[in-house]
Amino acid sequence: MHPQPNDILEPGDLARWLRPRANDSHKGDHGHVLCVGGDAGSGGAIMLCAQAALRTGAGLVSVATRAAHVAPLLARQPEAMVHAVDSGEDYAPLLQRADVLAVGPGLGRGEWGRALLDGALRSGKPLVLDADALNLLAGAPGVSPADAVLTPHPGEAARLLRTGAHEVHDDRMTAVRALVERFGCVVVLKGAGTLVAAPDGRSVQVGAGNPGMATGGMGDLLTGVIAALRAQGLEAFDAAACGALLHAAAGDAAAAGGMRGLLPGDLLPELRRLANPQ
Repeated sequence: MHPQPNDILEPGDLARWLRPRANDSHKGDHGHVLCVGGDAGSGGAIMLCAQAALRTGAGLVSVATRAAHVAPLLARQPEAMVHAVDSGEDYAPLLQRADVLAVGPGLGRGEWGRALLDGALRSGKPLVLDADALNLLAGAPGVSPADAVLTPHPGEAARLLRTGAHEVHDDRMTAVRALVERFGCVVVLKGAGTLVAAPDGRSVQVGAGNPGMATGGMGDLLTGVIAALRAQGLEAFDAAACGALLHAAAGDAAAAGGMRGLLPGDLLPELRRLANPQ
């Protein structure tokens, strides 16, 4: 018998974590997320991550990306503080100012992406790692990001575990537990019935989401959502569980107009609405 999660989350559970804000709160109370990624040709991925962090309520959102993407990101999302990063001198001050780092969307697997991931891992800041940050991590044996949330899809999970994707599909709960044990941090295994597990034994399954979300860019949103919730004070497991549920519920709401052709950007207004449960 395959192991089972401790709990199944439904959209009504969002109110566990997403309480009304204090009337005297200010942007500094809601955290500063730095979104790291967007190598050449992949600026859209890090833009989606930043937009999701903003719509989920982060007080401040910065972006560290390639110089070519600065102007387009600012034109599309002027609320984000977008910085060109070509060297450690550009990057170090951004790491220092941030509360939480969202690393991986569009990062690439070249030297630029590897250098940005290494800086993030050395920073000691809470991390949300996705996409190529996970692929680079898979090629770095012995690296254990201490205060992190990993968000692999089954293919990335297979690379991290050095196994086959079919083995992950066949027993997703065992796979997510193996990832938690290997890396010593919270893991979100994406897919139909997304699973979230923590080193202390807690685990949940998300009872929301739909096949329309199977399109490029949806994971970039999730990275930003979880990072924003961490920046607002949730610890890693709660941010991951709440974030995965919020993301899936937003996908269901956005799919009211049809699953085929659903785009990540369609979730952004729903993220804002659902992040403020009545």
